[in-house]
Amino acid sequence: MTRRSAEAVSVVAANDDQALEWDAFVASRGDAAGYHLWNWKAIFEHGLGHRTHYLLARAGQSVVGVLPLVEVRSWLFGRALSSLPYVNYGGVLAVGSEASEALIASATAIARQRRLDYLVLRHRTRQQPQMPARTHKVTMLLQLQDSVDGMWDALDRKVRNQVRKAEKSGLTIATGGAELLDQFYFVFARNMRDLGTPVYGRRLFREILRGQADTARLHVVHLNAEPIACALSYSYGRTVEVPSASSLREHRALCPNHLMYWSIIRSAILDGRSCLDFGRSTPGDGTYLFKEQWGATSEPLFWEYQLLGQSKLPADDRQSGQYQRRIEAWKRLPLPLTTMLGPQIARCVP
Repeated sequence: MTRRSAEAVSVVAANDDQALEWDAFVASRGDAAGYHLWNWKAIFEHGLGHRTHYLLARAGQSVVGVLPLVEVRSWLFGRALSSLPYVNYGGVLAVGSEASEALIASATAIARQRRLDYLVLRHRTRQQPQMPARTHKVTMLLQLQDSVDGMWDALDRKVRNQVRKAEKSGLTIATGGAELLDQFYFVFARNMRDLGTPVYGRRLFREILRGQADTARLHVVHLNAEPIACALSYSYGRTVEVPSASSLREHRALCPNHLMYWSIIRSAILDGRSCLDFGRSTPGDGTYLFKEQWGATSEPLFWEYQLLGQSKLPADDRQSGQYQRRIEAWKRLPLPLTTMLGPQIARCVP
């Protein structure tokens, strides 16, 4: 028996004093997501306005696990302890089952103490088979070639033609940081309204750009100097991810999304990345099919739940008639109103 396995695992609520060893542990794990890093804590607190609980597990003096948690309270979605909201990945990051179980037990105790309804962990693998899970989302991954020319040749001919069409239509793309936030948010907020979806607040993206200045980028496609498509990319390790992207419907025939993603792919290859993560999708929907065109393959996501104040999983009624009527009603609201109200709703999605 090793010394580590013989030592009992203890869990503490981490603070800034443990930030360096927290990040050192995350960096040591091949199964970590960038969202496990400590500086995302301030983004969730200031960008979404939520209380956080960051749990750190030790065996003796060694860190053996971390679990970042965000407390989300909503009359619409219930009261949840989430790992993690907005982003695609989170959950338990641990060495062995003992550390994992200790972290989940501590998280459950916090959820009970805070009188929350459930704990949700966004995992890329089925970590806790005893917990009920939802598998309604997938992530779409594209393995990148070593060279830009090799990647171009590997793309489907239709995709290449659509990139060329965007270029011939006079579209241009700018990549940067906070200086592009107003243009990014103009497109993003309007597209979310047109989809019938409450928009995340500008403050969230401002905090991401501030907290991830070296790894987060905004991409904005212009037509005659006017923004018509946008994306947020985030790089960690060998992967660049696009957690948010939008385009204006009236300009989609010009293929601005194709130009934008090709620019992100080119930059990723030149930066030495080997994978583009298109972000999560619902199998078979429009964004899923768009990502599939590029050659991306799907991998299931597992949202695992610990139910506390309720006996069944939170409702997912997106296909119901009532939900569809809400979407149609939201689409008809004035943009200034949805931009004002949307962030108060979106921030409360666990």
